[in-house]
Amino acid sequence: MSPHRQSRRTGPRHDDRRRTFPPLAPRASRSGDDSFAASWWGNAWVDALEDTALDPARLARGRAYAGRGQVDAITVTPGRVTAYVHGSRPRPYRTDIRLRTLADDDWDRLLDATADRPDHIAALLDKDVPHALAAAADLLPHPGDLIPDCSCPDDGFPCKHAAALCYQTARILDQDPFVLFLMRGRGEQEILAELARRNATRSAAERAETARTPAAPVLASIRARDALLPRALPPLPPPLPVPAHPGRPPVYPQAPGAPDPLALDLLATEAAARAHTTLQTGRDPLEGLTPWQDAVRLAAAHPGSGLTASTRALYTRLAAATDRAVTDLARAVAAWRQGGLAALAVLEEDWDPPAGPFDRARPALIAADFPYFRPRRNRLSTASLQLRLGRDGLWYGYESDPGREDWWPRGIPDEDPVGALTTLLGR
Repeated sequence: MSPHRQSRRTGPRHDDRRRTFPPLAPRASRSGDDSFAASWWGNAWVDALEDTALDPARLARGRAYAGRGQVDAITVTPGRVTAYVHGSRPRPYRTDIRLRTLADDDWDRLLDATADRPDHIAALLDKDVPHALAAAADLLPHPGDLIPDCSCPDDGFPCKHAAALCYQTARILDQDPFVLFLMRGRGEQEILAELARRNATRSAAERAETARTPAAPVLASIRARDALLPRALPPLPPPLPVPAHPGRPPVYPQAPGAPDPLALDLLATEAAARAHTTLQTGRDPLEGLTPWQDAVRLAAAHPGSGLTASTRALYTRLAAATDRAVTDLARAVAAWRQGGLAALAVLEEDWDPPAGPFDRARPALIAADFPYFRPRRNRLSTASLQLRLGRDGLWYGYESDPGREDWWPRGIPDEDPVGALTTLLGR
């Protein structure tokens, strides 16, 4: 074997399903512009993170980390984005963002939609993603699709390092939208080769169809007398099975004069989920909710962190529709995410619990070396911590700045007051 042929076999091979991007330079701040990405698909990526984040403060710190260039080289493979992110400690943390890859059927639908439109192929080659193409197979992530993971001890969702990686990834998507296809499972060269094959197959089929002379259609007919004769109709087919999950709405573009895409997405998502539950259970899942409770449920299910302009607009509209302040809605959303309708009731009412669990709570806290708590009705309080006993028998944690009666739901409800306080303090 010649040296030239041997070197071609043993040399490095291009891996179309693994791409590594060098660290991006710090981002210059732009006055009055709070968008991190320049493209609409880059901003959709950021929105998918922000709309499911649980802590706005962690998002803000992650945004600052990304802006200062604290994210090292980013590696993108199908279903995963990985990088080392520098935080407050000398050693960086390994951080991952995982998302679902598309199934073969999804890829067929996406590639067929692309091959049908030459302008779509031209747009991709020009580093642009048409809205209709992104909606063909859920190419863009939805709230909840991005799953962060980090080696740091912070259990936030996401932590600031994962948020920094997500923001920096949006800048990479601005530069090369084929990275979005790679995240979903296929590389750029693989996609272009498959589009070329489909175009060749389609061109050959069109030439063959043109060569054939179409036969005149033969219309079926029936005598009028026979049509009016009495006859037994076949039984109706059985109903279709209920799908495993409600369908997802398409991605609605932002266009001048068009309806608000967030409102459209909200209406379509809610209608699909409500219809799916009704088909499965025979009951309306929203039956019995007051307008205020339904507004809190909507805000808790969709807006997420409250940092995006669309989220702020939704909070403002829901608060105005229920004649409440935006702060009241944000506090109620925090309670709903803590435990649903039961947690919202704990936020909005205090009551006198019977003797028993409430009376045993203070000695249990003292025995666990927690500070002294003052009792008042169903609440135990210090200057900055509070536990509330719900009618469901669970203890709900609250926090406030010392000296202020501004209590916000925090932590995870627990039957044990010590357990609820432990999760509240992050121990």
